[in-house]
Parts: sequence; structure tokens; C-alpha cells
Amino acid sequence: MKAKEIRDLIDFIAQSGLAEVNIESEDFKISVKRNTQATVTEAAAAPVVVTTPAPVVTPTVAAAPETPAVAEKPAASSGGSVDESNLIAIKSPMIGTFYRSSSPDTPAFVNIGDEVKAGETVCIIEAMKLFNEIESDISGTIVKILVDNATPVEYDQPLFLVEPK
Repeated sequence: MKAKEIRDLIDFIAQSGLAEVNIESEDFKISVKRNTQATVTEAAAAPVVVTTPAPVVTPTVAAAPETPAVAEKPAASSGGSVDESNLIAIKSPMIGTFYRSSSPDTPAFVNIGDEVKAGETVCIIEAMKLFNEIESDISGTIVKILVDNATPVEYDQPLFLVEPK
């Protein structure tokens, strides 16, 4: 089952209002509960690195609709006041763990003040033991980093604020 199919399934379950759903086949088993993360187990699946661009359309997922995002406080700030009315958020396309670099030894993909181009990798989100490169969907300057390194993120949670060019 592909990541997009899983997201579509979660969207469908969220819209149905069900509190818990269990689906099992020969290849995989999925258990989805409201206000918890989805668990997916695949048999005989080879590890794959998937590149997922940040989504443009932002549908609502009821996996955690009532709980406020914990990591919405800026992890770092540019020091001065910023007019946030013209900023665009790069959002998480999935539930997982946010990483600013590919390994602890390497520098972060982007820092505050860095120029990014559409399609440039800005972070990695680990989901189901897959490391997904998240790309910027806009060109501009990173103004704020909203999530601390190695912390969990929710679907559609803002990760970065970008001032477009």
C-alpha cells in the first residue's frame, strides 16, 4: 500500500466519523484510531526512500482534530519582528518524526535566512521507517522554523514559514 493510498484511507475514515477501523489483508494490516497515529505493518516490504513534495491542497484529517499542535512555537526566530501576513507555510504531508538534516553529523538542510527554491529539500520526515525528503513548493526566504529537530509532527502541521520572492 502506497503512502498516498494510506492518506486517502485516513481521509475517508476521518470523514466517516468512525472511532476505530481495522483492515487486514495478506500484504498488510492497518489499524486506525481517532486521536492516535495510524499503525501500518507490511509483510515482505523492501525499505524505500520516498520523496514527497509538500501538498498544495490542505484537506483536514480527523486523526487529531481536537488536539492543538504542541510544536507550533518557533524553535528559532530571526530576532526581529516579522510581518507574518505575507508568509507561506511549508506543511508536513504526513505524520512522522521531523529531522532538519539527513544525519546528526551533517548540517541542516535549511536555516533561518536561507533562500530556498521550489523543489529544494528542506527537511526529512521519518514515517513507518521510511525517510521522506520534504521539498519546498515555493521559492523564498526561510523566516521561521516552527518545529524542533527529532520531534513528532502531525499531518498538515506547519514546519517552516517562508517569505515568497
